[in-house]
Amino acid sequence: MNEFTWPIRIYHEDIDAGGVVYYANYLKFMERARTEWLRQLGIEQTQLKQQHQVIFVVRQVTIDYLKPAWFNDLLQVTTHINHLGRASMIMIQTILRQNETLCTATIKIALVNLVNLRPQSFPTELLKKFRELI
Repeated sequence: MNEFTWPIRIYHEDIDAGGVVYYANYLKFMERARTEWLRQLGIEQTQLKQQHQVIFVVRQVTIDYLKPAWFNDLLQVTTHINHLGRASMIMIQTILRQNETLCTATIKIALVNLVNLRPQSFPTELLKKFRELI
């Protein structure tokens, strides 16, 4: 399993009135980590959109909040592919604070045609890169 890790620092804008990270912000952190994961693989989403007329969309999310994060925490978001299909993949993302799991999510990402928003198979070069990670 090829896992990617991206650091996230918690700022005041990330916390709620109780002083903990607002629950929806975990999804933002995961989105950023997926974008950086793709970039690290040499995949730019703007290029995909321009060259292939496709975009990634979140199809489904199951998330489990285990422990809170606080202002100024330095977290790590891990990302890896759990299952790869022709036009979608299931990713596991975990948010950790010093090896303590705060949050886990299973996220189904689909590739869709930009014009009709229907599923479209991964371009060959993309599929090859993703298969190397499994």
